[in-house]
Amino acid sequence: MGGLIALLDKNGEDATEAAFTMLGALSLEHADAYGIASPSIIKVEKAFEKLRCLKLRSNTVIGHAFSRILVQDKAQPLRTGDASLVFEGRIFPAQNLKCDAEIFALKVSEGETERLKKFVRETRGDFVFVLMKPERLVVGRDVLGVKPLYYGENRVFAGLASERKALWKIGIRDVNSFPPGTVAEVSKHGFRFVGAKRIVASNPTQQTIEQASRRLENLLEKSVCERTAGLEEVAVAFSGGLDSSIIAFLASRAGAHVQLVHVSLENQSETEHAKNVADELKLPIHSGTYTEKDVLETLPNVLRLIEENDPVKTSVGIPFFWMAKTAAQLRQKVVLAGQGGDELFAGYRRYVDDYISKGPEKVQQTIFQDITEMHKNNLERDVKICNFHGIELRLPFATYEMAKFALSLPLELKLQPTQNTLRKLVLRQVGHNLGLPQSVIDRPKKAVQYTTGVNKVLESLARRNKQSLMEYLTRVYQTVLNKDDLA
Repeated sequence: MGGLIALLDKNGEDATEAAFTMLGALSLEHADAYGIASPSIIKVEKAFEKLRCLKLRSNTVIGHAFSRILVQDKAQPLRTGDASLVFEGRIFPAQNLKCDAEIFALKVSEGETERLKKFVRETRGDFVFVLMKPERLVVGRDVLGVKPLYYGENRVFAGLASERKALWKIGIRDVNSFPPGTVAEVSKHGFRFVGAKRIVASNPTQQTIEQASRRLENLLEKSVCERTAGLEEVAVAFSGGLDSSIIAFLASRAGAHVQLVHVSLENQSETEHAKNVADELKLPIHSGTYTEKDVLETLPNVLRLIEENDPVKTSVGIPFFWMAKTAAQLRQKVVLAGQGGDELFAGYRRYVDDYISKGPEKVQQTIFQDITEMHKNNLERDVKICNFHGIELRLPFATYEMAKFALSLPLELKLQPTQNTLRKLVLRQVGHNLGLPQSVIDRPKKAVQYTTGVNKVLESLARRNKQSLMEYLTRVYQTVLNKDDLA
């Protein structure tokens, strides 16, 4: 695991120096190795400084910052046929302790676009990849966009990277999230995108909540089993809420030794609830409590990692940063989390408001849009934070099969058009089927930025500076950009 970069100089000039600048801009606190490649040379070093001495003299370059998660993981780039590649991600189910990048290389050894489209279309997993030939790159991303990937171009370069800042650093200012489920060919003419697989809206299928919950339970169990296979131990980002409790229960049932990680500010009622649920689940919990000072100290790091100053993303990112840091201190390498559950099964309060004021069709449209854009709204943020700490984030809800199933459900199996509906009704039924504590099944959904107290602290800090929260975050973020020479 780690991060990738890819660069093509559209004028045919040497892109090596710019590629090194991009690779050095990636935010990994503990990288085990760095690799870089031209179409004819591959070099991997443990220290970035040693790698930088290499002279590639190529207008097309790819690179990888490597953080070992599993024993079989290998530093990249790798060679396949007449091409070089970087594959960042996982293929599910795992195949006999083989390196995922090598499995990818075998499947696409000829490097043709149609074969790469077929890989995206038929492969279950969370991944991005870049395959390089002279003066040509072919790039792809999984259908939900679990793994971050950004792209952009200017008059000199066409580039891609796991973080926006790597592109900003070489003067590409217009940076966008690479479309999930898509393959792109990159040449001196820029990007040409070709769809491989996408989430589609469907007409709901009538079914009872019992039928739907059994089907959902099977899908979740399969997803959790695939994401814990071969792991003796796994951490779960744990709030004590419905999503994380289901994941923790299923991971334990799959045979993994589960370590629950809960974080919050001091004196929050949710902490005691999480501990009580952990006791009922008979799972160990590691609970970290933080102060306003911790929020202030963490804020610049989170803004640097999420690469924007959005108040909601920041408020969620701070406790997620603490969770990932705690998991790393516990020497965990893989964390399971419940991201995606709220989009798939209507967990947000605004869905109810839309249902009441605008009707069911509007809610279905909003849910579909949120599912297709959750890579930008949630997943990229959280994966980048975990990558920084050397943690691999795996998300059992964020799968194509789960999205397809969720979009087939009648809206009434998710929520009711009343002010006090609990929402995520079919998922609550799954919790009931599994025998989870009633305190979890009946607990209203509360956003993490509120349950941890982080949003309240950020608003207090902004008021003390006589600014709105947006103004305050913008000022801190600009300081971060200036410090990193990215403004």
